Amino acid sequence: MKRTIVLKVNPEKPEAEKIRVAAKIIRRGGLVAFPTETVYGLGADALNPEAVTQIYLAKKRPLDNPIIVHVASENDVYRLAENVPEKARRLMSVFWPGPLTLVLKAKDIVPKATTGGLDTVAVRMPNLRVALALIKESRVPIAAPSANLSGKPSPTTAEHVKQDLYGRIDLILDAGPTEVGVESTVLDLTMDPPQILRPGGVSYEALSEVLGRVELHPTVVADREISLVHARSPGMKHKHYAPKAKVIVVEGEPEAVRRKVQELAEEHRKNGRSVGVLATDENKRFYKANVIKSLGARRDLSSAARNLFKMLREFDEEKVDIIIAESVPIEGLGLAVMNRLRKASGFNIVKAD
Repeated sequence: MKRTIVLKVNPEKPEAEKIRVAAKIIRRGGLVAFPTETVYGLGADALNPEAVTQIYLAKKRPLDNPIIVHVASENDVYRLAENVPEKARRLMSVFWPGPLTLVLKAKDIVPKATTGGLDTVAVRMPNLRVALALIKESRVPIAAPSANLSGKPSPTTAEHVKQDLYGRIDLILDAGPTEVGVESTVLDLTMDPPQILRPGGVSYEALSEVLGRVELHPTVVADREISLVHARSPGMKHKHYAPKAKVIVVEGEPEAVRRKVQELAEEHRKNGRSVGVLATDENKRFYKANVIKSLGARRDLSSAARNLFKMLREFDEEKVDIIIAESVPIEGLGLAVMNRLRKASGFNIVKAD
């Protein structure tokens, strides 16, 4: 068991000495959990295959699941990727720093441990001063998946990281809760038209506005499990985002969803199960269950994204047996929220009439 250091750091003015401590660990091949604007990441030197392998071991992550590389400068992209297209330059100018990951052809400098064995590399520039300061001080690109045990809800606070990885990694930089709450959008630019492999903090609509035609990979909108041989992006192939409790997602028109959620809650409670309902502000008052939590208002899907993983972890802390979740509209950030909820449920989806 490792001795994990936790350092609180100012998100607006990261203390230079604390960043230096973390960067030194990265340079020597260690593991540092750090905040981004999306979720907390578990970082290692992206060009050091032994260090990246330690990420997989600490997270118990499948070895064929590629890892996103975080950079602090657009110039770093040209160091990591071959033939960076004009579309990439346009997207970087609009959305970076920010929650958009670009999949490009990898140069030989990028180890296969980082790419999950693929010939592509996924790159993004995070929009948080702590993350950017760490990358700059480390002087290497940082490979960083979410800083949780594989399959569990992603961490949006340092406390979530501690719950999963304390004693398994070297250091946690604690800068408070993250802003976006779901991971970055992953866009594959090796295809024409570009394809969204994972929905996230930059919406399909925003990307379409810049690029014109953009496609969604079938797994993005799937309401059933799709078998994949290769995962071209994190979040595609393996079990993700799941709490300990069984999750049921109820989809349909809002009024029908509300009726079905309450019907299911009553049925499971009669059978002696502790039931949690993941509601929206508009419907929260209609439910009776052991624990009721709201993602926020249906008209503000950014709140649903920000709260989702935190709520799933809180239900586990309250030891519910089943979580019955309302669907939200599949538009804007709602696409990312529903993608996560469906995967968290193992596609245990009930269609409300």
